[in-house]
Amino acid sequence: MTAEANSDARDLDKTDVPRPGMAHALRDRARRRADPRFGTDTAALIGYAVLLILLVACYGLCARQRTTDPNPIAFLVILATVAVVFRVTDARPFVQHVAWAVLSVAAIATIVATLLGAEGQALDVVLSAASLLALLIAPARIIGHQATRRGLNVEALLAAITAYVLVGLFFAFMLNLLSLLSPAPIFDGAEGDSLANQVFFSFTTLTTTGYGNLVPVSTGAQTVAVTEAITGQFFLITAVARIMRGAGRPTTAPDVLHSPKEMP
Repeated sequence: MTAEANSDARDLDKTDVPRPGMAHALRDRARRRADPRFGTDTAALIGYAVLLILLVACYGLCARQRTTDPNPIAFLVILATVAVVFRVTDARPFVQHVAWAVLSVAAIATIVATLLGAEGQALDVVLSAASLLALLIAPARIIGHQATRRGLNVEALLAAITAYVLVGLFFAFMLNLLSLLSPAPIFDGAEGDSLANQVFFSFTTLTTTGYGNLVPVSTGAQTVAVTEAITGQFFLITAVARIMRGAGRPTTAPDVLHSPKEMP
């Protein structure tokens, strides 16, 4: 065999015949590059961590409210939460700009009204309804964003927890709005109708714990409680399905490289 033939044989060994295990590593690397959903998004992790901090602050502010009046500071925290949600979920730039503009106007109006000492049932209803709308948009964005991603990681767990807490706060403000619009208390007992109790009742209903210390007496409140209990169970089922799907081997990404057995 000539020297030129020996050189060609060595080149063939280096290029056309992959080493055991190398093809799998290269294929996984190419799959991650082809579909970034398989990778770990550090910015998303930080974003969801910030969201959880904001939600803890919002919960604490609402839990201290012993009247049915919405807390203006809690409303500002909710607006900041929605703004972060649009950023974390990679909304289109135009959508983000519109959302931030609307949220900024709402925040400025709330600050001005608070500084001027504005109060009354009309203002409370507006704050409660605006919080309700914001808390409806935020978990919907997170769920829609996570539905397009694959892989079980910290981001998926943080997203599930964040959406779950947002859903609980959403139903709390739905009860709050009903209480503001209802001439009679929605809970049994004179001190039952407060934002703190509404938040507590919402999360115990969402988790189907049901301590029984707060009993909804109005038809609207009972309907909200039933809807929230069903939503809580449905959310847990879908969250577990999402985790189990992510724990399995991803199959949606294209096989950019073939395994040695598939090579001719």
